[in-house]
Amino acid sequence: MTTALSIEAMLGGRQGLLARPRTPLQWVSLIRQGIPSAAVDSLTEVMSITQAELAAALAIPDRTLARRKKEGRLNSEETAKLVRLARVIERAEETFEDIDAARDWLKSSNTALSGATPLSLLDTDIGAESVMDTLGRIEHGVFA
Repeated sequence: MTTALSIEAMLGGRQGLLARPRTPLQWVSLIRQGIPSAAVDSLTEVMSITQAELAAALAIPDRTLARRKKEGRLNSEETAKLVRLARVIERAEETFEDIDAARDWLKSSNTALSGATPLSLLDTDIGAESVMDTLGRIEHGVFA
């Protein structure tokens, strides 16, 4: 089994985030100020998807992400969406004990989610909660 990727690592590590949040309140502060746009590239690499696919999954226009990359920083709303995705990836990797299996699960339709792909639900808090609940059921051996 490989070492699990942390949320921090998925978003570019300490160099990329320019901080090392250790508590939920430190994450809140980081989200409010926004993170460097390099986190977009880092997450697309982790998920093996294009920037356009990431933009669609998070309901952030692709042109907006391209503009933010030029500006160098995401706003707080965009940062919150990227952090939410990283949290879900981390949980999926913990559940399946493999990043490739986690990626495949996130990109595949799921009957427990009414046939939607988990990735397609991460643009909203309720969708992300549903995905996290489904991962919890899988972890505990309940049909999901």
